[in-house]
Amino acid sequence: MKIRAAVITEMGKIRPYRESRPLIIRELELEEPQLGEVLVRIKAAGLCHSDLSVINGSRPWPMPMVLGHEAAGVVEKVGEGVDDLAPGDHVACVFKPSCGRCLPCREGRPGLCVEGTKANNAGTLLSGAIRLHDGDDKIFHHLGVSAFSDHIVASRRSLVKIDPSVPFDKAALFGCAILTGVGEVVNTAHIEMGASAAVIGLGGVGLSALMALVASGAGEILALDINDAKLEFARKLGATHVFNTRKTGITEEVKQLTGGGVDYAFETAGAVPAMKIAYQLTRPGGETITSGLPRPEAAFSFPQVTLAAEERTIKGSYMGSCVPDRDIPRYINLFKQDRLPVDQLLSKIIPLEDINEGFDQLASGEVNRIVVIP
Repeated sequence: MKIRAAVITEMGKIRPYRESRPLIIRELELEEPQLGEVLVRIKAAGLCHSDLSVINGSRPWPMPMVLGHEAAGVVEKVGEGVDDLAPGDHVACVFKPSCGRCLPCREGRPGLCVEGTKANNAGTLLSGAIRLHDGDDKIFHHLGVSAFSDHIVASRRSLVKIDPSVPFDKAALFGCAILTGVGEVVNTAHIEMGASAAVIGLGGVGLSALMALVASGAGEILALDINDAKLEFARKLGATHVFNTRKTGITEEVKQLTGGGVDYAFETAGAVPAMKIAYQLTRPGGETITSGLPRPEAAFSFPQVTLAAEERTIKGSYMGSCVPDRDIPRYINLFKQDRLPVDQLLSKIIPLEDINEGFDQLASGEVNRIVVIP
């Protein structure tokens, strides 16, 4: 079938993207879903820094590629072997498919799936197949989804059935920003009621982590960013204290406020300076958790003696340490109970044709989450 999709053929084009236009809307050929695959009509897709990292070249992928991984839509057709989804079902997309057979999957850690990682790195579906074409040319899949398109074919293992009452523009956010941000608080950190915490970096993931801290009953909740508007928004979401990291003396100010540092510090910016701040703000015996994805060559260093002498813990959190089939429905229920104000993350909705301008706004930090309607 013929589809319209936003295709990137070259990474590293300079801003403003409204002029350099790294994403071009093109007509492509999409194959029918095969064994274990599903055809989905995409109804909404979020613009994420993981997409931006492909555009600016900080995390290289095979080209050409249809970007987009945080999305929701409606099942239109299922391939052979798919018996738990049917046309008309609403689904959220997940950016790492899981085979269910490898050791991480058997341990309940599908975000670390060996086969899913291999497929994502190759720009294919979980099976290794490519279903997108432009004439005789293959077009690679972004994280098994390629959601900046009116239709996709994805592995069944890249989809989670969701409550059809949730609007698509909100449902899309559960597949990445919410899954990662909420998950790192409840699954990776196992936050205790009354614990103190800091979130460094207030993008979609950081703000989701902040919401989860509020919902989990954390005590002092500190929000840190370079953008004053985002700090003010964080205060509205429930942050008890906000700090602009451009100012000097932040570390000592926080330690004085918290009596030596926070129990948990979450780095969500994907930047070494933010990770350094997170480690410095963590009290002895506390945990520093990062879900940020910096450039592959970026390196973080710390005084090794503090790890043992202060019994520090540094943890990584990928996909919020989530089991998507379990956690996305849970988080949606919390949203429906007004305990996770996901709707407040949505800054604007744009058509597919305005996607380059949308990434300009995301890169500048002036928005929380933009959703595109293909």
